[in-house]
Amino acid sequence: MFKKKITILSGIIAILLIVMFGCSKTATYVVNPGSEITQTLSFAKDITPVLTANCALSGCHVTGGHVPNLTAGNAYTSLTSGGYVKANDPDNSVIMLWLTGKKSPVMPLGAGPNSQINAKIYAWINQGAQNN
Repeated sequence: MFKKKITILSGIIAILLIVMFGCSKTATYVVNPGSEITQTLSFAKDITPVLTANCALSGCHVTGGHVPNLTAGNAYTSLTSGGYVKANDPDNSVIMLWLTGKKSPVMPLGAGPNSQINAKIYAWINQGAQNN
């Protein structure tokens, strides 16, 4: 009887240890994505299509969904007036913290960091986050 209790208790402890230490999140940190982009990026031509395809999806960053509203007509104002973008300072812009995994949840949700998305948005912010 005593041996059976010790075996069960050992099994429970082993399972708890596996759950506690076996599962961990690996965060992806991207340093200065987009620094190699030298052409001037346009919010309308370069950034809006990225946001529309990856963020302004049903149930996500759309009217009535999660803030910021990243639909084509609202994205610029939502990002800049909502404090998500610090012009010329992409490393301290909230949107970049989410996109690079430095802030949770990592965006795009379920997809994780995307180097092409990150590079364009980083470069656009670094270029002054213009509404062009």
